[in-house]
Amino acid sequence: MKRLLTAGVIPVVVGGLLAGAVPATASTLNTTGIPGYYTGQTLDWHPCAAEELVSLPPGTDIGGLECASYRTPRDWDRAGERQDLTIAVSRLKSTGASTASVLTNPGGPGGEGRWFPVTFRGQEKLREHQDVIGIDVRGTGKSTNVTCRGAVDAIRELDPRDRDPANLNQILANAEHAAKSCQTASGELGPLITTYQTIKDYDLLRVLLGRDKINWVGYSGGTWLGAHYAQRFPQRTGRFVLDSSTDFTTDWQKTFDQQPVSFERRWRQDFLPWMARYDAKYHFGTSGEEVRQTYERVRYALSRNPMDGKGPIQLENVMIYLLYKKTSFPALADLMVKVRNAMENPAPKAKADAKAAVEAAGDFPDAADATFWNTVCGEGRFVGTRESRIRDSQRNLDRGLLLAGGGTLNASVCLFWDKQPRPLPKLDGKGVPPVLIVHSEHDPATTIEGARRAHAGFANSRMLTVTGEGDHGLYAGGNPAVDKIVDEYLVGGAIPADQSVTGMPLPTP
Repeated sequence: MKRLLTAGVIPVVVGGLLAGAVPATASTLNTTGIPGYYTGQTLDWHPCAAEELVSLPPGTDIGGLECASYRTPRDWDRAGERQDLTIAVSRLKSTGASTASVLTNPGGPGGEGRWFPVTFRGQEKLREHQDVIGIDVRGTGKSTNVTCRGAVDAIRELDPRDRDPANLNQILANAEHAAKSCQTASGELGPLITTYQTIKDYDLLRVLLGRDKINWVGYSGGTWLGAHYAQRFPQRTGRFVLDSSTDFTTDWQKTFDQQPVSFERRWRQDFLPWMARYDAKYHFGTSGEEVRQTYERVRYALSRNPMDGKGPIQLENVMIYLLYKKTSFPALADLMVKVRNAMENPAPKAKADAKAAVEAAGDFPDAADATFWNTVCGEGRFVGTRESRIRDSQRNLDRGLLLAGGGTLNASVCLFWDKQPRPLPKLDGKGVPPVLIVHSEHDPATTIEGARRAHAGFANSRMLTVTGEGDHGLYAGGNPAVDKIVDEYLVGGAIPADQSVTGMPLPTP
C-alpha cells in the first residue's frame, strides 16, 4: 500500500524545463545523511531482459524499459559500515525532454515493481516530461532477497470456516511455523526489511536520478510507503498520488483487519448482482442472493470432495484476487461455473478443468511473501492471543463476512513474531505538501472507510472518490475522468479540491 509547487499554480513548460525551475545538479541535490560512498554511484541503464523482471504478466511488452541496479546500506542507521544490499530498478524514459521522475510502487508490501512502469506506457501526458521509475524494494524481486523457505504457503491451505477445534489449532500452528521460519531464514536482514529502511533506499535513488524532489504514484501498500516518505522528507516531496489507499495513519494490524468488510461488500454489492444479470449464460441464479446460495452449495460440496487437494480455501484465494478488477468478473464467473460443473459431474475432465482454473492464479513468490511478513510483523504493534484470534474470526463469520472473514485467523503470523517491532512514526501530514488520495467506494482490498480516515488525519491531503466503482487501482486504469484530474495534479501541478467522479460500467461477458 502510498508532493509540489505553489498551490493553484500550473507551471509552464519552456524548452523542456519547468519555468522558473533550476535543474538539479550534484551540488544542489539534498544529500543530507547519505554518505558519498553511495551518492557517487552511476546507474548503468540498459535494455531490460525478461529474466531481469519478476512477476511480469504473460505477453507484456517490455520494449523501451531500461534496467539498472545500485548499492544501498544494509542498515541505514549504520551506513558507515558499508555492508550493502543491491536494489533493482527500471526506467521508462519520457517521450520528450525529461524534467522529473515519478517513482511507482504496485503495493504489497513486497510487490515486485521493476516491471511496473510498462503499465504507464499509454499515459501520454505523464510521460511527456517525466521518466517513470520502477523498483523491486529491498527483500524481493531482483533486489537482495529475504526468504521464508516456502513456509507461508501453509497458511493458505486450511479452511477457517471449518470450526473443528483441531482444524483451528492447526491453522494457528501453521501461522506459528510461518513466523518462525520467516525469522530464522531471513536472519539478520529480516528486521531491516521495514518501511523506514525502504524509504531511505528511495531517497538515495532520488539522488542517483539527479532529482531534488521526486513525484510518486503508489497503489495499495505503495500508499503506505509514499505517505511515510512524504512525512519524513517533506522538502524532497513533489506530487504524490496515493491510489487505493491504506489507512497509513494507523498500524498494519488495523489496516488488514478491515479487509473482510470490504471484500464482502465487493462480493455482495458488485459481483453477485452482476453475475445474476447474466443468468442466461451462467445459470447460477437470477438475483445476487440466489447466486450466493448456489455458490454456498458448491462450496460445501467442494469441502466434502476436494479436487486433488484443492478445496474451498484454495478456490477463494483465487476468487478474492479476481474481485480486484471488474475486468476479471467474467473470469471469476467462469471459474465458479467450472467448479460447480466439477462438483455435479464426476467426469475426470470436468474436475481437471476446474482444478486447472484454480491453479492458474499461480503461487506467490517466496521473496514477496517474506518481504510482506517481515515488514508487517516487524514494525508497529500487533495485539491478540490465540483465543482472541479464533473469536475474531468467528465474529466475522457471524456477521456474514463469509468470503474473507475467517481468513483473519490464517493471517495470524504476526501473533507469533518474537522480536520487538520497530515503532511507527506518527503520520499527520503536518509540513507535507498536498498529496492526492484516489479511492473507489467498493475497493475490496483497502476499505473506503480506512482511506477516509487517512485523508482526515493527514493534513493538507486531497481525496478523489470514485463512486459506483470497486476497482483496486484507478489511475491509468481506463477511467478518463480519473486520469484527467490526476494528470492535472501530477503533470500540471494543479492541486484539486476534494471531489468525486463516476466509475466505469461493469463489463459484458
